Amino acid sequence: MIRIDIPQVRGSHDTEACLCACMDSAANAHGSAAARTSGRWWLAGMLALLAGCQAAGEPALGTLEWDRISVPAPAMEQIVAVHVREGQRVSAGTPLLQLEPTRTAAQLQALQAQSRQAAQALEELQRGPRPETIAQARANLAAARAQAATAAAYYARLQPLGRQQLVAAADVDTARAAAGNAQGLMHAAEQALLVLEHGSRAEDIAQGEAALRAVQAQVEGQTVTLQKLDLVAPRAGRIDALPYRLGDQAPVGAPLVVMLVGERPYARVYLPQSLRLKVSVGQAARIQLQGREGTFAGRVRSIRSDPDFTPYYALSGADVSRLSWLAEIELTADNAAARMAQLPAGVPVQVVF
Repeated sequence: MIRIDIPQVRGSHDTEACLCACMDSAANAHGSAAARTSGRWWLAGMLALLAGCQAAGEPALGTLEWDRISVPAPAMEQIVAVHVREGQRVSAGTPLLQLEPTRTAAQLQALQAQSRQAAQALEELQRGPRPETIAQARANLAAARAQAATAAAYYARLQPLGRQQLVAAADVDTARAAAGNAQGLMHAAEQALLVLEHGSRAEDIAQGEAALRAVQAQVEGQTVTLQKLDLVAPRAGRIDALPYRLGDQAPVGAPLVVMLVGERPYARVYLPQSLRLKVSVGQAARIQLQGREGTFAGRVRSIRSDPDFTPYYALSGADVSRLSWLAEIELTADNAAARMAQLPAGVPVQVVF
């Protein structure tokens, strides 16, 4: 029996030295040229195997993913119809869900009525006062002038009587106040007539236009909300999840439909510290799905700059090996489109660079 002493291996160079030592040990133990020749052939085979293992490289582990989008709830309304099922492929514009439109439609009608009211108010400002209103103001002015003239004449008659103390001083004061009041009413009637004759101010018309635009914007927004109650696919893809069922009432913004979209999937993997310096954006890679034969061609499209698990400033010594960088490797167009379209999301993958 031949005994071979195997030294401790610490690296690729140590591995080759180990193989040479094993060959020499075997040759010396046998003590023949044939043993040394056989050992050389054995060494060549082991070196070839070692080179193949080193060429394969360290794999990066992760999962296969698709780009995900969600269709949110535009209003807190009850789901009254579901037109799709999970896993179904849809094209852009395909009906997905329908929400109860009664409340939103009533709110839209109320805003439309306010819009018509604001439009009529603006038109009234632009046209100015009616001729009948101006005529009424002129009549009021004429009456105020007559009252002012009567009050002034009465006061004029009482003044000499008051000086002669033929009437009480209080009556004179009352007549003087009545005359002044009549004069004030006459001036007010004159200014009211001027306001009507000059028409609406430019500032009032601008305010009316702004109020109309504000209500019209609300009408447009409510119209869009009403249209969104009939949810449609924003782009082509596959229905991944329907979190809510028929009859549910989801809050505003809750994802009613989750879709997987994109022309091809990508692998989301974590690069260990030993691979980070060897991998760069744009580098080619091979993607292997667990439980499926064959590989897919890929290309590194992004690598996060911030590592996960441990902050860089808290690392020392062997803790560096705990770092990992999130990377995305997209499947290239070289792969068959029909084959890529059937790949599910979430499948574990191994990526070799």
